[in-house]
Amino acid sequence: MDEFLIERLGFQGDGIAKGPIFVPRTLPGERVQGIRNGDRLSDVKIIEPSETRVSAICRHYKSCGGCQLQHAADPFVADFKQQIVKNALDAHGIETEFRPIVTSPVQSRRRATFAVRRTKKGALWGFHARGSDTVIAVPDCQLVLPELLEVSPMLDDLAMIGGSRKGEMAVTVTISTVGLDVFVKDGKPLDKELTIALSGLVEKHKLARLVWDDEVIGMRNPPFQRFGAGKVTPPPGAFLQATQHGQDSLTAAVLDAVDGARGIDLFSGSGTFTLPLAERSEIWALESDKAMIRALDDGWRMAKGLKKVIATARDLYRRPALPDEFKKFDFAVLDPPRAGAEAQVAEIAQSALGQLAYVSCNPVTFARDAKVLIEAGFNLDWIQVVDQFRWSSHVELAAKFSRS
Repeated sequence: MDEFLIERLGFQGDGIAKGPIFVPRTLPGERVQGIRNGDRLSDVKIIEPSETRVSAICRHYKSCGGCQLQHAADPFVADFKQQIVKNALDAHGIETEFRPIVTSPVQSRRRATFAVRRTKKGALWGFHARGSDTVIAVPDCQLVLPELLEVSPMLDDLAMIGGSRKGEMAVTVTISTVGLDVFVKDGKPLDKELTIALSGLVEKHKLARLVWDDEVIGMRNPPFQRFGAGKVTPPPGAFLQATQHGQDSLTAAVLDAVDGARGIDLFSGSGTFTLPLAERSEIWALESDKAMIRALDDGWRMAKGLKKVIATARDLYRRPALPDEFKKFDFAVLDPPRAGAEAQVAEIAQSALGQLAYVSCNPVTFARDAKVLIEAGFNLDWIQVVDQFRWSSHVELAAKFSRS
């Protein structure tokens, strides 16, 4: 076996030794042994552990691929995630104030996508092993809310009724204010017999909604999510912040970053930030997904005490908001997908906009866009890192930009 010294962590959370050699679940300063396979090390044995190494709190950690950093102490993980963002900014020569990181609690994820298979003995559900299609049962998962671990009977029924031993279903279960919202992909094709059987599961398990490959099987109650004073029923499988804590933390940062009578929310989704902002400002919300825009509009119309919201379906990659359109607004909120918002940022840079809150799930594309804004005269006042994907290498952030 070869011996290596772990020098640093990569963006995916793997330890990196000289080479580079990638060694999962190791920490900087550790000496390790293992079998080298190209640029990776397998059969890893820790010879000299780091002082920041801790025992994983989840008994599934060694076999499950859902977490990457449970072996590291919380302060180390917090510093690691802040540093990911700092490194992305350093690449463009950008400095700013970093607020203290906020981290979602243990067992706080309100949504999980389970891999579900029908087997000879019945059903198997859980998460995939690292880099594998093997399904690992996770009855004591420390990521998700306890309610999501009580769905075993429902998942078993879905597997037996709609699953095939030749394939695997992806079952996304989301906790809503009125019960479980269940979205199934890759099950058997719907026919009359299957539809009837699945309809029975809606009542048997008291589901708020069951959707099978975009076909609504049954809905006992609209599965609302709360965005500020509004209640919204997102489309099946639509984007939703992973934890309520994460949503609240990002919303608080956005509300702190911008103010004024009128604002524009770009890539608004179903209204995560639109509706809280509408408690004090008129908002124009733009989002390419028509179903999400309808959900946002319905949520605004049902709410009381909110200021005017105009919800518009528009592809901001092909038709970004233009400088003349920003003249009407005191501020903007920008929450793009991982690819960032290069075309939209170019238009903001040419506008007279004075305030911008930028929410990002990708520090690299955020830093790229931040450089464009700074060169156009914006100040990057502060960044708030939010860790709602606990024990992963994933990073979320909210930032305040302003012009003097």
